[in-house]
Amino acid sequence: MKFAVIEFPGSNCDHDAYHATKHVLGQQAEFVWHKETDLRGADVVVLPGGFSYGDYLRTDAIARFSPVMGRVCEFAHAGGPVIGICNGFQVLLEVGLLKGALLRNNRLKFLCEHIHVRVEQTDTPFTSGAVAGQVLTLPIAHGEGNFYASPETLAALEANRQVVFRYCAEDGAQSDAANPNGSAHAIAGVCNVGRNVVGLMPHPERACESMLGSADGRVVLESVISTLAATGAA
Repeated sequence: MKFAVIEFPGSNCDHDAYHATKHVLGQQAEFVWHKETDLRGADVVVLPGGFSYGDYLRTDAIARFSPVMGRVCEFAHAGGPVIGICNGFQVLLEVGLLKGALLRNNRLKFLCEHIHVRVEQTDTPFTSGAVAGQVLTLPIAHGEGNFYASPETLAALEANRQVVFRYCAEDGAQSDAANPNGSAHAIAGVCNVGRNVVGLMPHPERACESMLGSADGRVVLESVISTLAATGAA
């Protein structure tokens, strides 16, 4: 199975994603520069974290126009699995593959810490190996991760079961204290209606080895590997 890790100017988690998929999980992985339009036969696309274009104007307001994103959108519309992590989540929102927006953290501070998220849906390629209600310990590192959407959009996301990850306490309970950035409905990650595109603010690729403080992120990447293997898509 082959992962395409998209690189933008300012990406800084591209090597984390490459290491997790290639060296930890033993899959093929290849960097794809943002000016390219060939995904090189990838089975899965990863939009990594970082600060694309320095987050000028607005996070990923520029990255959405990179040539590679046209090809990523085609891949996604054809049903290909796409995951956007942190800055990659912001790209997916800007390009319209996912609904909502990400605002400054409600504490107006950059957050870099381990948090807990609860798996809400297991019928996406990236959560098929998880159990509904499973709590994952994952790191976050962002200044603009406060998920926002209109009341109508939030209602639709909930009704369509598109909220994939929700911030929670270690025991899975929700509270204001367990919501690190003030996200509406404690949303940490969502998917599209087709369920093949997932975006989340926490970093599963940085939690694939216990030496890093948690290996809980493995389930996200292992899920898509198992899903594609089971369907014969890779």
